[in-house]
Amino acid sequence: MTKTSFLRSKTIWRWGLLLLAILVAVLALQWLTYERQPLPQALEALQSDAQVAVSRLDRGAAWLTFTPAAQTTTGFIFYPGGRISFLGYSDFLHAIAAEGYLVVVPQMPLNIAAFRLNAADEIIAAHPEITTWVIGGHSVGGTMAAQYLQTERGAAQVAGLVIWASYPADNVNLSGRDVQVTVIYGSLDPNANEESVLARRHLLPADTVYARLDGGDHHQFGSYVIQPQDRHATLSRAAQREQVIQATLELLKRTVDHAQK
Repeated sequence: MTKTSFLRSKTIWRWGLLLLAILVAVLALQWLTYERQPLPQALEALQSDAQVAVSRLDRGAAWLTFTPAAQTTTGFIFYPGGRISFLGYSDFLHAIAAEGYLVVVPQMPLNIAAFRLNAADEIIAAHPEITTWVIGGHSVGGTMAAQYLQTERGAAQVAGLVIWASYPADNVNLSGRDVQVTVIYGSLDPNANEESVLARRHLLPADTVYARLDGGDHHQFGSYVIQPQDRHATLSRAAQREQVIQATLELLKRTVDHAQK
């Protein structure tokens, strides 16, 4: 091989490696920033109405706020599931706010709540009018909401926890805490099901309420686009939504009642 041929071959290899690196970087960025998109009913719920005012940016912060028309002193912070648009729960949260609760859902870095565990600190600080706070979340968001309660500020500021389609991490033990808890799960969820949820009962208070949704699955806890292979429910989307909302409202009421004792 001549020197010229060698140099030409070396240049081709360098360009090939550079293009491969660019392709890998683009694919990695797409994977990291991927999010399941909200369905039309979730987008419709972003409109304010007579019962709830919806604000995409509350005081410049990266969160979505549903403010009830009636004055309230109870707030609900909701951590979205992993790689799901924080807008994908809007119809659920709008309905909860309509019952008289301030509801706030933060936008998470790369759509993963683990990267912004203490988002609740900023939200609580921004709403001094709220005296009773409940935190919750879906999937990994529910796991992170439970973990937040194990932080010093979480333990001091939050009185209730509602977990949708998830459970606490094994290193999070809230069994000795004076906190109202509800865990809502679908019987057909491949991961957060009867076996996996109840196997972690020792991590939560003895009076925790377990709401099993017969025929429910993992993804109908929100209104976002899923692939056919991710659908396991025999319960209708509307019925699961109604049951999730009702169980969450019961937790909110129970928390308020307990705080007033």
